Amino acid sequence: MSVRINLMPHREARRERQKKMFWFLTGLSAVAGGVLVFLVWSVLQGLIGGQQERNELVAAENRKLDAQIKEIANLRNEIDALRARQRAVEDLQADRNQPVYLLDELARQTPEGIYLRTIKQEGLKVNVTGFAASNERVSEYLRNLQNNSRFLDRPELIEIRVAGGNQAQQQSANRRLFEFVLNFYMKPTPVRAQVVVNRTNAPASAPAGGSSSAAAAKK
Repeated sequence: MSVRINLMPHREARRERQKKMFWFLTGLSAVAGGVLVFLVWSVLQGLIGGQQERNELVAAENRKLDAQIKEIANLRNEIDALRARQRAVEDLQADRNQPVYLLDELARQTPEGIYLRTIKQEGLKVNVTGFAASNERVSEYLRNLQNNSRFLDRPELIEIRVAGGNQAQQQSANRRLFEFVLNFYMKPTPVRAQVVVNRTNAPASAPAGGSSSAAAAKK
């Protein structure tokens, strides 16, 4: 019976193989990790690039909308200016006949014994001063202005007193003259009433502006 003796350093050889395997697996893991990191980085860069493109598209559309909104605002200002001019022209056309109506009504409604001295108009308010032969004449004048006039309304007696300029002469003639001050208001003339009706029935500008904004947004 023979005995075999292995004289080779098998432990050192096994340790060497294990060391090579360790470095091989370490290198393989490093390569796999690098590949994985590269793939993740590439995906993230693609997502970031796509988001940046979308952000640039949104910013460009916002700039277009800002320009359209500015243009719409300018158009609204121009429309408002044109409407203001139109209202001014309509008011002038409606008010140009007011002095005619006023003088005609005063001539119709002023009774005998009333003498007008001044007529002053501020807007629709009219101030009248004059002389009357008696208080009854002034009362009749107020009733005429209130009930019989188509264009005059809301008469208000401010003051009535005995005129002092020719008091001695008037008393010697056994007559007294009264000085009075009153206010009344002009009713809307037919032309102004029609203008007011047209403005009331005119469509509001807000929906038009809103539709313009919507149209601009759709663009």
